[in-house]
Amino acid sequence: MSKTFRIAPSILSANFARLGEEVDNVLAAGADIVHFDVMDNHYVPNLTIGPLVCEALKKHGVTAPIDVHLMVKPVDRIIPDFAKAGATYITFHPEASEHVDRTIALIRECGCKPGLVFNPATPLDVLEYTLDKLDMVLLMSVNPGFGGQKFIPYVLDKARTVRQMIDARGLDVSLEIDGGVGPGNILEVAKAGVDTFVAGSAVFGAAKASDPHHYDTVIAALRSELAKA
Repeated sequence: MSKTFRIAPSILSANFARLGEEVDNVLAAGADIVHFDVMDNHYVPNLTIGPLVCEALKKHGVTAPIDVHLMVKPVDRIIPDFAKAGATYITFHPEASEHVDRTIALIRECGCKPGLVFNPATPLDVLEYTLDKLDMVLLMSVNPGFGGQKFIPYVLDKARTVRQMIDARGLDVSLEIDGGVGPGNILEVAKAGVDTFVAGSAVFGAAKASDPHHYDTVIAALRSELAKA
């Protein structure tokens, strides 16, 4: 049903005063992808980080894929900047773009892998026309804007639907979930067809700043649950 499972800690929950070190430690502990939450205090009620931070991580030596989730509106203006800064994936919300197909093409033209993001109550209709153009579908299992929120269970039904769509078309598209995922529910999420898991508070929030090896324990707990899938 699913490809290799990938864990993508969200740096939204990291210690920004030690960001390079934090990312190094979490990747050394077995994380696969660096998830990058970009908020504009317009599309969502929060303001976070931009292309300069992405570029700084690349210059720091981060070679793992960087998964940039744009919670900004409009999106097209900022896409080339993140591509130049070293993004691997760039995902955006369809309602934040006037022309979804054009935005997907722009991401591809900039050399990055495009993806669409769906908030918990956002319908999946646009996937009917765009799924074969994507490398990733990201389902939000919380309402975007803040870390540390509780998982919204009905998103599992959306995950099953998207997995069926991907498999029915024989596509190589990652299915990612973001929000409230941790050792207590990651197995249930995986069984719904998800293969890439954003974990912010569960990873960075659980780790002690004085003990970087604590990431090993957290990520091992996630992997242990995924091994049961």
